[in-house]
Amino acid sequence: MKTEPRDRVVLFGVPIDNLSLEETLDRIEEMVRDGGTHQHVVVNVDKIVKLQADDELRQAILSCDLINADGQPIVWASLFLQQPLKERVTGVDLFGGLVERCAQRGYRPYFLGARQEVVGSVVEILKAKHPRLQIAGWRNGYWKPEEESAVVDDIRRTKPEILFVAMSSPKKELFLAAWKQELRVPFVMGVGGTFDVVAGRVRRAPRWMQKCGLEWLFRLAQEPRRMWRRYLVEDMAFFRLVWREWRIRGQHRS
Repeated sequence: MKTEPRDRVVLFGVPIDNLSLEETLDRIEEMVRDGGTHQHVVVNVDKIVKLQADDELRQAILSCDLINADGQPIVWASLFLQQPLKERVTGVDLFGGLVERCAQRGYRPYFLGARQEVVGSVVEILKAKHPRLQIAGWRNGYWKPEEESAVVDDIRRTKPEILFVAMSSPKKELFLAAWKQELRVPFVMGVGGTFDVVAGRVRRAPRWMQKCGLEWLFRLAQEPRRMWRRYLVEDMAFFRLVWREWRIRGQHRS
């Protein structure tokens, strides 16, 4: 049974669930209890920009049952466009809250992605933090294309209630769009670089930078060679998208 979307705000052609972090966690629990297979995704400036020209990514995102805004600029844009979102719901914060609920409710998560030593460290850290947590399984995110169906079979055999997929975009969205029905997991969620954060390999920006929408600057300072083009060139197109959206909405109002 598929949970129907409620209270969504449409921005840049993407329906975003207008939920707080706690409301999102409650919605996920509903999905787990409902059975079936539900997919979650977060959208940030980079994804909003990329999906304008990437129809496969767009369709993968639009097919998701739960969509959160991860990124303060998305929330600011929603206010400017008079479609206000309650708050940003980051993948890292949602991951932490969901692992805690797994320990409380007895849901069994599966951790997929990152390098072997990273995902292994995540499992050990979470076991120590949540002694009651029952882990269905885990494995790294590296395999050959011909091995992918075997990876899916291995996950399905463990019968987790929740699957966390730590891969970069758009790889994780496309993987889940292609395999979520075969996985037969009640709730699947892409978590990007969250495993690296939990394992202590990557630091999160201080809280004040998060609130000011400056996480991108903190990450750029940590990985300038890898991130400069994304933040300083590609994502600048977001301002043009906001302006275009504002003009379109203005024409509809007049």
